[in-house]
Amino acid sequence: MAEAREFKPLKDLGSIVVSDASELRFYVDEYKGFKYGSIRTFVKGEGYSGPTKSGVTMNPAVLAGVIEALGKLPAEPAAQQDRELARLPKKLGVELVVRVTFYKETAGIDIREWVEDESYKGWSKKGVRIPYGELGSTLKRLAQMQQVVGTPRPKA
Repeated sequence: MAEAREFKPLKDLGSIVVSDASELRFYVDEYKGFKYGSIRTFVKGEGYSGPTKSGVTMNPAVLAGVIEALGKLPAEPAAQQDRELARLPKKLGVELVVRVTFYKETAGIDIREWVEDESYKGWSKKGVRIPYGELGSTLKRLAQMQQVVGTPRPKA
């Protein structure tokens, strides 16, 4: 039987514990020579421990847009209503949407893909919900991520 491949990011930037069995990890990885920032849900359980499909991957332009949107938020949410902060194009038919959401009267920062093509229009499973109280530590980790990934190239 083959052993499970250990997850080894290019640079690990820390995590936020969400529950006894899960955490959000911030890291930088590389694919085909390009560096990407990622936030992904990791689980710890008897049957499986490691990354899940729930997460987002950001190129330098998308990462800069997320940092800009979150940087405008106050330390505490102003009102208890869902609010969209930004829509950032990732590729044709896919946008990364940054929102403040409320679930069971608890504020969170939702970063999730919105898909629009011939067969489907709506939210994808690719996304994360960060507790609003972790806004400061999230911005700190995203700034560290940007130092590794780089800033967007100016358009010619």
